[in-house]
Amino acid sequence: MKPKIIVYKKVDKKVLELIEETCKVIYFEKLDSQNYPLFLEELKDASGLIGSGLKVDHEFLEQAPQLKIVCNIAVGYDNLDLTALAERGIMATNTPDVLNDTVADTIMGLILATARRMPELDQWVKTGQWESGLGEKWFGVDVHHKVLGIIGMGGIGSAVAKRAHYGFDMEILYHNRSRNSEAEEKYGATYCSLEELLKKSDFVCLMTPLTPETINLMGKREFELMKETAIFINASRGKTVDEEALIYALQKGQIYGAGLDVFVQEPVNMDNPLLTMNNVVTLPHIGSATYETRFNMAMTAATNLVTGIQGDIPPNLINRK
Repeated sequence: MKPKIIVYKKVDKKVLELIEETCKVIYFEKLDSQNYPLFLEELKDASGLIGSGLKVDHEFLEQAPQLKIVCNIAVGYDNLDLTALAERGIMATNTPDVLNDTVADTIMGLILATARRMPELDQWVKTGQWESGLGEKWFGVDVHHKVLGIIGMGGIGSAVAKRAHYGFDMEILYHNRSRNSEAEEKYGATYCSLEELLKKSDFVCLMTPLTPETINLMGKREFELMKETAIFINASRGKTVDEEALIYALQKGQIYGAGLDVFVQEPVNMDNPLLTMNNVVTLPHIGSATYETRFNMAMTAATNLVTGIQGDIPPNLINRK
C-alpha cells in the first residue's frame, strides 16, 4: 500500500504526478475553516505533509501519529517546531537556493523603486498631475556607487551583493553570524559589526531568517544609528523588525524611506500607518512569486518528500542531527 501524503497548497499537476508515483495523495488547494476538519481526519494516518505556512508543533503532531516527514515549500521554516519534530523522529525539509535569484531580483526592485520613488510617481502620472516638467520635490536618490549594507549574507544576501556590485558599482558591507569568504572575494564585501553597517550604509537590507535571536533585530536603537538619508529594505520576515520603531523612524525623518515585502501581520492591516506613507514601498510578500520559481520550489519540496518517504536522506533535510 502506498503511503498517504497530504498536499495542502496549490501546486502544478506535474508536482502531484511526481508524488503520486510512490504515494497516495490527498490534495487540498488551500486550507480554510470549511475543509480543515477533513484535513485533520486525513492527517490521522498520513505519512507525509507538504505545503507552506502551517504551524507544526507538539499540539499539531498529537493529531498525526504516523507522520514521517514534513516538507515546506519555502526556504523559511519558522512554522516548524524542530524540537517537537526531532522528539518524534520526523524529518523536516525546506527549499533553499532555488529561489535565491528571484528574491534578489525583488530586493533590487525594492531598492530602485524606493530610491527613485517609482510607485509614487506612477500614481502622479496616472492621476493626471503631470502637467509640466518634474520639479525638485519629486527627485529621488541615486543607487549606483552607494553603500549597501546586507544583514544576513546567506544565499539570497549573496545574490543581492552580486547584483549590487556588478550592476550598480555599490560598495558592500555585511554582517553575518560568520564570515562569507566567497562574497568577500567575488563582490568585495566587507565584514563589519551591525553598528558599523548601520552607520555607514545608504541602503540597509535585512535578510536574516526568523529565529528567537532575530525577532525585532531592527528596533529603535538600530534605526537611530542609520543615516537620515538611508533607505531600509526588508524582504526577510516581518517580525525581524520592531514595526512601531520603524514607523516612528519614518515619521520623525530618522531615515529617508523603506521598501517592504513583509509585515508583522500578513495580510497587512489597512490601518497600518506604513500604508499612508509616500516614502514607503509596500509589496504583498512577493519575494519568490514568479511562475518559474514557485514551480521549482514545489518540485524541490516534492523531491525531498519522495526521497524521505522511500527511506533515504532528503537533499534539503533541516534537522539532520
